[in-house]
Amino acid sequence: MNWQGKRVLVTGSGGFIGSHLTERLVELGANVKGLVHYNALGTWGWLDKSPVRHEIEAIAGDMCDRDSVRQAMQGTEIVFHLAALIAIPYSYHAPASYVRTNVEGTLNVLQAARELDIERVVHTSTSEVYGTARYVPIDEAHPLQGQSPYSASKIGADKLVEAFHLSFGLPVVTVRPFNTFGPRQSTRAVIPTIITQCLKGNAKIRLGNLQPTRDFNYVANTVNGFIMAAATPEAIGRTVNLGSGREISIGDLAQLIADLTGHSIIIETDEQRLRPEGSEVDRLLASNTLARDLLGWEPAISLEEGLKLTIKWLEEHIERYRPDVYTL
Repeated sequence: MNWQGKRVLVTGSGGFIGSHLTERLVELGANVKGLVHYNALGTWGWLDKSPVRHEIEAIAGDMCDRDSVRQAMQGTEIVFHLAALIAIPYSYHAPASYVRTNVEGTLNVLQAARELDIERVVHTSTSEVYGTARYVPIDEAHPLQGQSPYSASKIGADKLVEAFHLSFGLPVVTVRPFNTFGPRQSTRAVIPTIITQCLKGNAKIRLGNLQPTRDFNYVANTVNGFIMAAATPEAIGRTVNLGSGREISIGDLAQLIADLTGHSIIIETDEQRLRPEGSEVDRLLASNTLARDLLGWEPAISLEEGLKLTIKWLEEHIERYRPDVYTL
């Protein structure tokens, strides 16, 4: 696809992945609008200090408000829908807010896309919808299981996207990132949690369950997957995993990060970081065969390379983080 002048909207553009995607689209020459969550301070999240902040149109709104979503989507050809509540621990405390934002917010995007004849909607899923792997590697045919209110809300959103394609022929594609990491990620995620504690010189690293395995994928890889999903006609109506095809346990990950930062660590279990027993997803490992065959996508940056880039960025921005505070 020639992105030059392409009219694009990114919902959740002020967030971790959304800000990286927004910047990449600007680099490609797209005409980009970003839907950011309205707040009284008028801030745009990570876009506030982005080098492309003067090259995009930021629109403050609320995914739960159909009118503001529709207004932001007007005049747009392609919508990348990333806006969501994503913190799993907080979903135990406020499940209704996850339904409103993730399910109803996605419905607002889909309805507006029908009314406005949007060329394509790229919807963001999550590997959490699979629950604990029943077989590995996990392909797109793997059963879905809502092991947290967050994952249940994302299953609901994914199924609405599927229904709008099958019922109305809406041109949609669902990308399903596995555990994306990189610069700008908050300490509600495990990699910045470990790195920031190491960088603060903590010998004791406080974590939850060390046994689960995850498939970590650097953010630039994920962004490339979004771009390719939007540019591939054959992807319409499909769901595509974006994962590295490699798994590592949380305990081994912590030791790898400690080695990369030059720290000796002792890991302590923090009870408040443990998920309820039935809610813990024990194993995630992606099959990325469909992404390779359909999109021509493969991860270009390895786990180790991505960790080095993330460590460097966090060293330069450590003042933004509070490593000793558990983030829900």
